[in-house]
Amino acid sequence: MGSITPGMSPERTSSPTMRDVAAHAEVSPMTVSRTLRGDPRVSPEMRARVLASVEVLRYRRNDVARGLRTGGSSGLLGLIVTNLGNPFYSELALGVESLASEHGLRVVIGNTGGDLDRERQLVDDMASRRVDGIIVVPAGNDHAHLEPAGLHGLPVVLATHPPSGVDVDAVIVDDFGGSRSATCALIAQGHRRIGFLGLGRSMWTGAERLRGFCSALEDAGIPVEDALLRSVAPVAGAAEAVTTELLSIADPPTAVFAANNRNTLGAYRAIAERGAATALAGFDDVPLADLFAAPISVVTYDTGEVGRRAATLLLDRIAGAGQPSAHPRLVTVPTSLKDYRPACGPQAAPV
Repeated sequence: MGSITPGMSPERTSSPTMRDVAAHAEVSPMTVSRTLRGDPRVSPEMRARVLASVEVLRYRRNDVARGLRTGGSSGLLGLIVTNLGNPFYSELALGVESLASEHGLRVVIGNTGGDLDRERQLVDDMASRRVDGIIVVPAGNDHAHLEPAGLHGLPVVLATHPPSGVDVDAVIVDDFGGSRSATCALIAQGHRRIGFLGLGRSMWTGAERLRGFCSALEDAGIPVEDALLRSVAPVAGAAEAVTTELLSIADPPTAVFAANNRNTLGAYRAIAERGAATALAGFDDVPLADLFAAPISVVTYDTGEVGRRAATLLLDRIAGAGQPSAHPRLVTVPTSLKDYRPACGPQAAPV
């Protein structure tokens, strides 16, 4: 079905969509969404244009959405994550769902793919459907669109990232402490040249895990060498390629710390392919790590607990709707270090 332009006849064989209204009014679908839920950021002129197109096209939102405009509870919680293909977010979602189910609520999940514009669109879409609250794993450091005041007081809780410029609750993992403890363990084994496979310093988790790594080195009197610090793109095969390159330099590291489970797996493949005795530690548990042929240490934590705590904060905010707002709360989920050792075979010796 082609888009509708101003002047086209509203007669059609199927019901018009929000995108049709946007095309007719010559605005974005996000502007239509904001207009229909009364967002104060939409100017009177823009609002009039959108509503005129709604009238011309005879656009009607679904009965459920129209009924929710009366202010009643939808019984739905929104959850927005960056990558549903990552087991971390699946487990987080199960944690949210388990607590929501206890309160007779259901969870609607959206996936941004790490795209901030997609995140904004999903937030607007969920708000327009009158979910009772939203948990967001933010795709970046711009959180202005998550300010509850701009969402008619809709409660918002962040997961894995503290808020930036907005007053909302958040649940984070002890990224700094976990990375520091794993790096300290490698140092205690005698390693002085330790490679780092990072996530990108613009990300909160990436920056904090790098900070923990550097803190451990500095406390041990070991200089931080830029040549041993690598950022890994979130694409298949990247971590393995970066590790292979790192192990090929003139004075390669004797140990590697990987900042997430994807990087850990890639590093393990590269080390095994070269038959190297390089020690390996990583952030996030790795499924079937107990079957690996070489020892590995991982920073582990209860991923489901991240989701449960985020849902708890959100339900508290929903229950307190209309009451004076409490100060934003920041909850930190602790980490621990877990060692996997093969039942037999060679053990990596301290260097």
